[in-house]
Amino acid sequence: MPLSSADLIARTADFVREKFLHEGSGHDWEHIRRVWQTARALAAETPGANPLVTELAALLHDVADWKFHGGDEEAGPRAARAWLQSLDVAEPVIGHVETIIREISFKGLGVPTPMSTSEGELVQDADRLDAIGAIGVARAFAYGGHKGRPLHDPSVPPVAHSSFESYKTNAGPTINQLL
Repeated sequence: MPLSSADLIARTADFVREKFLHEGSGHDWEHIRRVWQTARALAAETPGANPLVTELAALLHDVADWKFHGGDEEAGPRAARAWLQSLDVAEPVIGHVETIIREISFKGLGVPTPMSTSEGELVQDADRLDAIGAIGVARAFAYGGHKGRPLHDPSVPPVAHSSFESYKTNAGPTINQLL
C-alpha cells in the first residue's frame, strides 16, 4: 500500500533532518526547514500548485548539492530519485522533483535561473528568501568559512558572472558574494 502524502513528507523530513542536522556550511537542516515551511505556505496560496511536489522538492533541494559533490550537477537529482524510489513514489512526482532540483541552483550574479514549473518557482523563491537578510549573511559567511575562503580582500572586485561555469569556479572572498 502506498504511503499517504503526509507520510511521504514526514519520512522525507526525518531523512533530511538526520542527514543535515550537524551540517556546518549554511546548508543545514534549519535552512532546509525554513525553505520547506516557506514553500509550503507559498503553495497553499498558489492555485494549481501541487503541494506534495512542492514540499518534497523543498525538503530535497540540497540533498546532494553540486558544491559538495565535486561539481556534479546531477548528484542532487540522483539522490532525490533514489530516496523517492525507496518510498515507492509515483514516477511523475519523482521526475517533477528531479527537475526542480536540477533547475533551482543559483548560477551566479547576472546568470538567469528560470524554473519550468510553478512548484519550482515556489521552492526557488523560498530558497532565495532564505538567502537574504541576517540569516542569508550568516549563511554566506558559514559557507565561505567551510570552503576556506578569505572574508574580505579589497584587491579582488566582485564578479558579475557570464555563465554558471564562471560562477562554479569562482573562489573570491566571501564578502563579494553579498554585493
